[in-house]
Amino acid sequence: MSAAPDRDGPAEIHPHALCESPHVGAGTRVGAFAHVRPGARIGGHCQIGDHVVIENDVVIGDRVTIEGGARIVDGVRIGDDARIGPDVTFSPHPPDNGHSGSLTPIVVGAGASIGAAAVVLPGLKIGAQAVVGAGAVVTHDVPPRAIVSGPPAGIVGYVDAQRRPGSASGARTPGAHASAVRGVHVQQMPLFEDLRGVLTVGQADADLPFVPQRYFLVFDVPGQDVRGEHAHRVCHQFLVCVHGSVAVVVDDGRTSEEIVLDRPDLGLHVPPMVWAVQYRYSSDAVLLVLASHAYDAADYIRDYDEFLALVDAAPLPPRPEA
Repeated sequence: MSAAPDRDGPAEIHPHALCESPHVGAGTRVGAFAHVRPGARIGGHCQIGDHVVIENDVVIGDRVTIEGGARIVDGVRIGDDARIGPDVTFSPHPPDNGHSGSLTPIVVGAGASIGAAAVVLPGLKIGAQAVVGAGAVVTHDVPPRAIVSGPPAGIVGYVDAQRRPGSASGARTPGAHASAVRGVHVQQMPLFEDLRGVLTVGQADADLPFVPQRYFLVFDVPGQDVRGEHAHRVCHQFLVCVHGSVAVVVDDGRTSEEIVLDRPDLGLHVPPMVWAVQYRYSSDAVLLVLASHAYDAADYIRDYDEFLALVDAAPLPPRPEA
């Protein structure tokens, strides 16, 4: 192998590869019959497989693996430690009459993995540590740590999220039961049944960890859609699926758990500084959310990387308000 003309250090280029870019990082290997165009920028210690094509307007981080036959089109940005499987296709933007500077890039987050022969449409974002299954056709943004599969790709789970079933567990012991995620509790509400029907109730001084200041209802959510995807700085939330079912993934930056809410006497307390995502809504799901504070847009943390940085800076969540 020969060295590329790289100012950052030597790279190993197969003699049957065409590497026209001077911006290939130290320790990166480019395989046989790969073509790296002049404007591409590739980080250090990457593995570029045989027959890979990397266009001009491409930025690739460090320690990225791109397997054979993948085509990385203009506008793709790939984060550190990502893995692109064989024959992955990033769809180029359609012709835009020369205004290419305004195109939205395809972004692959740090640590994300895209399986063999998957297709990613223009302008989408694959979140950090997300997993795209082989053969998937990605038509919407993929949240951080989500696992997607199928054409079109839909979320089937979350990376490293422990699963806690809802009514299937049969647990009906009243009171708060700690989640694996710091500060999160699953609350079994009192349930009363007689000939007149069934009643479940919650009291702020006994069953709820705060006095609600507002509520909202979420319903008629298409089954493939995802809600939430944020954390709060100070606001507590209490979730009850009063009809149907929904899966909630809670994440404190170190541990995550998926909790199924599928009966109206089961509540979930999500404290501040916990990232929460709701998905797998049943067609008849109605989700009631009680909040400890009035709406404040500044209280929302909507970027997962920002959330992780804030968790590292302040690892302990505030205590629930009385």
